[in-house]
Amino acid sequence: MSAEVSPQAAAPGENAASKKESQRKKRWETLVEIVEVLVLAIVAVATSYSGYVAARWDGRQALLYGHASTDRFRADAASTRGGQELVADASIFTAYLQAHSAGDTKLATQYVRRFTPDYRTAFAAWLKTDPFTNPAAPAGPADMPQYRNPQLENAAHLNETASATFEEGSIARDNAEAYLRDTVLFATVLFVVAIAQRFKVRAVRATTTAIALALAAYTVVEMLTLPRI
Repeated sequence: MSAEVSPQAAAPGENAASKKESQRKKRWETLVEIVEVLVLAIVAVATSYSGYVAARWDGRQALLYGHASTDRFRADAASTRGGQELVADASIFTAYLQAHSAGDTKLATQYVRRFTPDYRTAFAAWLKTDPFTNPAAPAGPADMPQYRNPQLENAAHLNETASATFEEGSIARDNAEAYLRDTVLFATVLFVVAIAQRFKVRAVRATTTAIALALAAYTVVEMLTLPRI
């Protein structure tokens, strides 16, 4: 009789232990599912935000590159105009020297009147150096510190502005690439979480979820350190 009763007495204990184990497993699965859902929600929002910011940086890059190209074109136009003015003044100055050498004061005066205002100012300063008798005098008005060519100066300024704007565009491009990289990493997190949900072995699922969490945390921290627009 004792041999028959023993198995019957052990059954309730075994059922209780099995029930507790089932409850622990269910609680663990519920906890993991909650964590996975939270990760999926956060990463989904972060992915959308990262892609949006990357697109905005791409737009800013295109805008800045466009401004830089416009300034380059304006600089080229100003440089061409300034060069033409300088060549014209130099040609008139050559004719002036010929008239002065021939003693034709009236013609020389006419040539002086044809100088651009800035070149004429430098010409007056050049005459004060006694250039016809002083061998140390500058070769011409263009070599005088008083000489200014607004068009050439404007061209130089526009080139500097274009270079700075282009550099800003390059920075915007780098920022866009960084956000795009984070978008790819977030997509990887989503993929890893989806894979983790397929595993039935607790250790494997926990390890895969932990990897996804670590990657998500790293990507979020990196994204927060990037410039925003």
